[in-house]
Amino acid sequence: MAEPGNDVIEHEAGHRDPYAALRVPAFRRYSVAFILSVIAGQVQTAAVGWEIYDRSGSSALDLGWLGLVLAIPMLILSLPAGQIADWFDRKKLFMFQQISLGLCAIGLTIVSWKFSHAPHALGIMYLLLGLGAAGATIGRPSREALMSGLIPAELYPNAITWNSTSFETSSMIGPAIGGLIVWLSSPAVAYFVSAIAWAIALALIGTLPSAKAEPKKKDGKESALTELTEGIRFVFRTRLLLAALTLDLFAVLFGGAVFLLPIFAKDILHVGAFGFGCLRAASSIGAVSMAMVQAHMPPFKKAGWALLATVSGFAIATIVFGLSRSYVLSFIMLILTGAFDNISVVIRHSLVPLLTPDRMRGRVFAVNQIFVGSSNELGGLESGLSAWWLGAKLSVVLGGVASLLVVLLVGTGFKQVRDLGSLHDVRPADDELPNAERQVENKGVAPI
Repeated sequence: MAEPGNDVIEHEAGHRDPYAALRVPAFRRYSVAFILSVIAGQVQTAAVGWEIYDRSGSSALDLGWLGLVLAIPMLILSLPAGQIADWFDRKKLFMFQQISLGLCAIGLTIVSWKFSHAPHALGIMYLLLGLGAAGATIGRPSREALMSGLIPAELYPNAITWNSTSFETSSMIGPAIGGLIVWLSSPAVAYFVSAIAWAIALALIGTLPSAKAEPKKKDGKESALTELTEGIRFVFRTRLLLAALTLDLFAVLFGGAVFLLPIFAKDILHVGAFGFGCLRAASSIGAVSMAMVQAHMPPFKKAGWALLATVSGFAIATIVFGLSRSYVLSFIMLILTGAFDNISVVIRHSLVPLLTPDRMRGRVFAVNQIFVGSSNELGGLESGLSAWWLGAKLSVVLGGVASLLVVLLVGTGFKQVRDLGSLHDVRPADDELPNAERQVENKGVAPI
């Protein structure tokens, strides 16, 4: 683990340091690699969405199939990926992820450039994207567990804030770059740019320290299947973590409109590829702005209520976006969804490493990936199918209403969320002890 000096945690005057995590050199290198990787992914995603919608003759259903193609690897591989992250060097698995994504981008470049009119070009693109998603799934728990090992536990919330800022800044820049490249040139060029960015990220990751999980005290009775599903059991007996993941899962599943943005840009708001790229970037503008505010604010004293309020705000902004016919109003609503989502992301992503012992963080991050990552992609399938059946506008509005209902159910059904105070009071649940003996300082953290 990193050994920052005292100035990492506080200024000389004793005030909270909003840049504490960034003063850790390994975390800075990790952040630059992460930014490049996310920009590459966003450039590719923007180009893929535009190209598939254009190739398919403006088919909402084909955009929905894209969500399914990306979700299947997550559903199948997430748990094994978490187990692998707790067995092997997390840095090498993170590097494997970048290699997989880079090869996918090169394949898309070749298909889009040389075989754009081939009868099965769309099918080949789906196959390449599925293989890239498989590599990303295998490496994602290792990437997130690696980050938490670069910094001391007291800096987790600050590191998550800056990691979220990195992600959202990249998500803001990436789609705009992707849309601009498609507008000025072609999707093939956008894919090639992504491949270069992933190659640079790979080189940076190679400079990070190797990291393996702390070994568990073994009693010789656990089977491979028991170890594989340990992360699931931990999440389901840790009520606060289960509530946070459930809230994010269904809010994103029902409330996300990202996969339908090509339809809104082309057929409802009547803007071109660059306007579409700006819409894709709008939520990240809001998220980056909110992340900067959060970095300089004191921690939430009632983080649970903040989580419920911000997911509600996300849902309301989604409803207004679905009803809007104004590009400016739609852009503003997407900015608000990003701002609200950033707060919930920081709270949830802080809870995962804070509540989880290091030896099983890979498996718990894998469960987080199933809840959150697959909900983005399955949300794309749900959005595509409902837009095909009901129309894009009604699909988004009903999704926002469903997200509000999820907030109501989680808020009333999980007392642990309502009782959650400051994130700095959260401590790991001691999974080595029987349930009756577990003691956690924050009253909202106690497992079942």
